[in-house]
Amino acid sequence: MPRPHGFTYEQHAGGTVHISHHGRPATTLNGARAARFLAEAETSDPQLVMARWTGNYKRGNERTARHHPRNRR
Repeated sequence: MPRPHGFTYEQHAGGTVHISHHGRPATTLNGARAARFLAEAETSDPQLVMARWTGNYKRGNERTARHHPRNRR
């Protein structure tokens, strides 16, 4: 599974964090959620953290699920 890339974040006054993916807005975090995100982004891989917080990441089972007999039409 390829590693996520293309994520950026900007911290604004008032504790707001804007996360973008390839230049497009992905999510906005405020207050305690923004503080938890910033703490986690500093201690581990920021790209993985941003992918997880935005829900924009692959789980590795998309191809398998597509070929499952239940999903064939």
